[in-house]
Amino acid sequence: MTEHDKKTSDDTTHFGYETVEKSKKASKVAEVFHSVAAKYDVMNDLMSFGVHRIWKRYTIERAAARPGQTILDIAGGTGDLTAKFSKIVGSTGKVVLADINESMLKVGRNKLVDNGIVGNVEYVQANAECLPFPDNYFDRITIAFGLRNVTEKEKALQSMYRILKPGGKLLVLEFSKPALPALSKVYDVYSFSLLPAMGKVVANDSESYKYLAESIRMHPDQETLKQMMSDAGFDEVEYTNLTGGIVALHIGKKF
Repeated sequence: MTEHDKKTSDDTTHFGYETVEKSKKASKVAEVFHSVAAKYDVMNDLMSFGVHRIWKRYTIERAAARPGQTILDIAGGTGDLTAKFSKIVGSTGKVVLADINESMLKVGRNKLVDNGIVGNVEYVQANAECLPFPDNYFDRITIAFGLRNVTEKEKALQSMYRILKPGGKLLVLEFSKPALPALSKVYDVYSFSLLPAMGKVVANDSESYKYLAESIRMHPDQETLKQMMSDAGFDEVEYTNLTGGIVALHIGKKF
C-alpha cells in the first residue's frame, strides 16, 4: 500500500455500502435521522414486529440499575431506555439522554415530557466520540442501535470508558450477525426488499431505510465488537445473541 493509498483509506469510511470522507459521515447520518425522526417509533414497531421492546427490556434487566445511580443513554433517540431508567433511579438518581441528532433529541424530550417523565432526566446533544462529561461519572452507560452509525467506533468506546465509573457497566445493544445461514438469507430479503418498501409507505423515505439496512451489514460482528470493547479497556466483555443473533447485547465492565 502506498502512502497515498493509506492516507485515502484513513480518511474514508462507510456510509452504508457507500465510501465517504470521514468528515462527511456525521452530516450524512444526521440527514437520515432528521428524515426519520417523526416516524421513528412507528417504524421501530413495524420493522421489528414489536420485538425491539423485548430487546430493550432485556437490556434494562441486565443493566441492573439501582435507585440513586447516574445513567447515560447514548443515541437515546426517542427515549425508550431513558424512560425506564428514570423510574428505576428515582428522584435521587439522574438519567442523561444524549443524541448527536437535534431532531431525535427533540422528539425524545417531547415524548418523555408528554408522558410525565420529568425531574431526573437531562438532555444533551453530544457526539459519542467525544462525550462532554467528567471522568468516572456514570454508573451505567447504554447505547442502543446507535454504535453502527458512529464514524470512529474505537474513539467512542474509549470515550465511554473514560466517563464510566469503576464498577460500572457499558451495555451496547445493536444489530449483529445472524448465527444461522438460513436465517441470514431470510433476513437479507427482509432488509433489502421489505424494509425500504415499508419506509417508503410509512415515512415516505425508502433511501434512509436502505441506508439503515446497509449500515447493519457493515457493523462489526459479535466477536469483533467484543474485541474492540476489550481494546478500549473494558473488562469481562461478553455478549448475548438475541433473536438468533439478529441483535446482540454486549456488556463490558470497568474495574
